[in-house]
Amino acid sequence: MEIKAWNLVLFSCLLLSLLASPSSAQTCVSQTFPDNKQYVNCTDLRALSSYLHWTYHQSNGTVEMAFRHTGTTSSRWSAWGINPSGPSMVGTQALVAFVNSSGVTQAFTTSIDSLFPTLQPTDLSFQVPSLSATFENDEMTIFGVLRIPENMLSTSQVWQEGPVSNDQLQPHTTDGANLQSRGSINFLTGQSAGASSDSRTRRRNVHGVLNTVSWGILMPLGAITARYMKVFKSADPAWFYLHVACQSSAYVVGVAGWATGIKLGSDSPGITHNPHRTIGIILFCFGTLQVFALLLRPNKNHKYRLYWNIYHHSIGYSVIILSIVNIFEGFDILNPEDKWERIYIGILIFLGAMATLLEAFTWYVVIRRKRTNKHPLAMNGANGHGQG
Repeated sequence: MEIKAWNLVLFSCLLLSLLASPSSAQTCVSQTFPDNKQYVNCTDLRALSSYLHWTYHQSNGTVEMAFRHTGTTSSRWSAWGINPSGPSMVGTQALVAFVNSSGVTQAFTTSIDSLFPTLQPTDLSFQVPSLSATFENDEMTIFGVLRIPENMLSTSQVWQEGPVSNDQLQPHTTDGANLQSRGSINFLTGQSAGASSDSRTRRRNVHGVLNTVSWGILMPLGAITARYMKVFKSADPAWFYLHVACQSSAYVVGVAGWATGIKLGSDSPGITHNPHRTIGIILFCFGTLQVFALLLRPNKNHKYRLYWNIYHHSIGYSVIILSIVNIFEGFDILNPEDKWERIYIGILIFLGAMATLLEAFTWYVVIRRKRTNKHPLAMNGANGHGQG
């Protein structure tokens, strides 16, 4: 039975490799533009359903580019820019586009000089000989020609989107995908690190997979094992060892996931996800209390066993509920492909259906056993003797 627990650990490693590995097929390759316009290079950006296409013309030192933001609406603005000082908002030389109240798509340049920019048209530190934008089929595309100096050909890139109200561009949100919309770009070599292949994104994926498998799968599985297997006398003490194996594996893997979260937090000053962080700390504390509870577990006939059971079950079910809540909080922060969230929802449905069936079967066994114990001699007649 312990093999099943280790199979789930192996499954987590497989899932981790799938999440951590960049996809070889890029969507941008199949995208087309009006008048059959083509670009030499393109990359799928890692957040906000965005894509960058460009061609560097070394003869005149210009970059011809197109930034495409899909799945947006006419009531939201889109922006892309480069920042020679690093992958941050302040210092970004940006191209911005939005649809005004007259239904006309406008594009302008703006230099971001504070954490709360007004997004008003300003000149950039380099020339932009051509700039335009189109909005159709829920896609905003910004076209531009940039005359970039050689020392900015390899630089950081940032892209964003936010709401528009009465032709006024409102601030974007500061969580989820809006915090992931940054990377690097080399216009000369065609290399880009704005996709999910950078090390920080891999660490985020590691953190997500470890915690999903440990707190979100192994923990509920261990609880199901303890609740339903111990009803059968033949499963004693196998159910206990399997329960300990599941919960111990979950705790060890979960602590590793928690540690990666702490590291991610220390590497991202100024960025906090308070609900996710708070629940994570509570889970770590509750999980540690459960480990100590195992060491202090009294015998079945001990006078304090009832109180220990109440404590153990209360903390255990609290961990499961909080784990599921925090995993979905993590999905909102990581913003992975929808299939990963659907896979986890499918696992929860499977575990819930299995628990429901086992609950019904367990009650059937318990009720039947009570009836048998209440009338142990019923098969030999009312008084325990045959009727001749």
